[in-house]
Amino acid sequence: MRKYLTIDLSTKSVTSEDLSGEEIARAGRYRIAKTLVDRDLATVDPLSPENPFVISAGPFAGSNFSNGNRISIGCKSPLTGGIKESNGGGTMAFALGQLGISGMTLEGAADDWVVIRIPLEGEITFEDATPYLGKGVFEAAKLLGEKYGDKVSMGITSPVAEYGGLIGGVTFTDPEGRPTRICARGGVGAVLASKKVKAIVCDKNKMPDFHDRKKFMQSLKTYGGKIREDAATQNLGARGTAMVADVINHLGGLPVANFRDGRQVDTSTGDVLKIGGDYIREQNLERGGEPTHACMPGCLIKCSNVYADEEGNELVAPLEYETIGLMGSNCGLTHPDQIARVNAIANDLAIDTIETGALLGAMMDAGLGEYGDENFMLEALADMRDGNERGKILAQGTARVGEHYGITRLPIIKKQSISAYDPRVIEVTGISMMLTAQGADHTTGNLPAFECAGKSTEELTLESLNIQAKCASVDSLGICVFGRSVHNAEPELIINALNDALGTDFDVEFFDRLGKETLALEKEFNDAAGFTTDDDELPDFFYQEPLAPTMKMARHHAATVNEIRERWLAE
Repeated sequence: MRKYLTIDLSTKSVTSEDLSGEEIARAGRYRIAKTLVDRDLATVDPLSPENPFVISAGPFAGSNFSNGNRISIGCKSPLTGGIKESNGGGTMAFALGQLGISGMTLEGAADDWVVIRIPLEGEITFEDATPYLGKGVFEAAKLLGEKYGDKVSMGITSPVAEYGGLIGGVTFTDPEGRPTRICARGGVGAVLASKKVKAIVCDKNKMPDFHDRKKFMQSLKTYGGKIREDAATQNLGARGTAMVADVINHLGGLPVANFRDGRQVDTSTGDVLKIGGDYIREQNLERGGEPTHACMPGCLIKCSNVYADEEGNELVAPLEYETIGLMGSNCGLTHPDQIARVNAIANDLAIDTIETGALLGAMMDAGLGEYGDENFMLEALADMRDGNERGKILAQGTARVGEHYGITRLPIIKKQSISAYDPRVIEVTGISMMLTAQGADHTTGNLPAFECAGKSTEELTLESLNIQAKCASVDSLGICVFGRSVHNAEPELIINALNDALGTDFDVEFFDRLGKETLALEKEFNDAAGFTTDDDELPDFFYQEPLAPTMKMARHHAATVNEIRERWLAE
């Protein structure tokens, strides 16, 4: 049994509901969608007190189940106007699980800025957040640690979100206490800031009770063994997500110069892609950094890293692919040190590096900056930190920056920047970014290396929908998608663990069914919010401009992929 909390910030009151069995399993992304749909919130103002903020931990939270301690946060997005779930690593789900808490819904808005304190013993309190306002999250975390100690997990609202910046997220502390695991996409930080919540500080405890602890621990061990033995997870653990840059550059789908080119370096000629996983790993090892690092307790994949500077000092943690693609190659940066420097500042501001890289790349493309100009990027970040007039404009994201400066060539779907996969080449992922209710989000259904040549729109759309369902399922169970080479291939591993942990009797079909139900709920919400098929179309330039070196153009349109989805959902 676990508790689910409803926290009314207007009255500073807390109510608790006991959950058991399937109620605990249907967490994360599913719970967010179910909450918003059941309460008919599609037309509320995202930054009003009427927009609830949901925080949800999965059924394995609090244990050492590998990659099973993801945290989901969600609400109606002020960036897209649709539904938004953003999930990340860190220790918050772990801590909540250890306190026997499945999640919480934050209602209303506080009169003054607060820190929500969730202790091991005693009542939840609402404490003065004034000392932490306007500060970068590293300083805020240091001050919070001085007050509450080091046996806590923290969630901290972006200082950019404090003034309504839609690229501001919520950052969570990693196992070493760094506030670097950011749920950043969709303006979730701005919603939490609108409720005047600066931070959530939660005590840690011990592994919670499970239905059959002995059998659950065996399931945990079995799954962990599969993760250790799997070649894909071994490779990911060795090189981190930066290895994706090597793959996507080779395929010709890397965002280069605002998606005008698909390859930064032609490695077939002997040139080295310095922003790729191989180069970063070797350089990081030479400097004494950590090429592998677990972003959350218990994870055996360890696909994150701690990147060191030339003196061997920590420069940024982590340096990951999406940032490499959007703030790196998309903006003309060619060396990981450059990306790490801007990444470190972005992390301190707890902002969406995908959105930030896309808007800066669009500005460079329009002549408002020069590709490769690190100082231009640093100045933009400084403006966002200051919250001056220009900074507040930039902090509203790519679509609104485009409106302000009259830039029309923007890599966005539903007013959210696409991830670091050019849809002209990485076609299944492109279809996922078109169809998902989440805005252009690669984590909803990514198949970057899928062979698309010679396959029809229907074939590729069905591949997209199938991977979308699996991603929605693991997002609902608090599991990281990077274990998919194991759990997608053998979903019975997850189902057995669920039944052992919760005393349920799920069949193996529950894994895909949960994902499909989640997708249907999200679509229902966005339909009610006024989204149409036109909102799913790629920007025109993807259909009009051949992408070097493959010279491919987008060939899938929203009307067709939506028709296929309707049939699939009805099955």
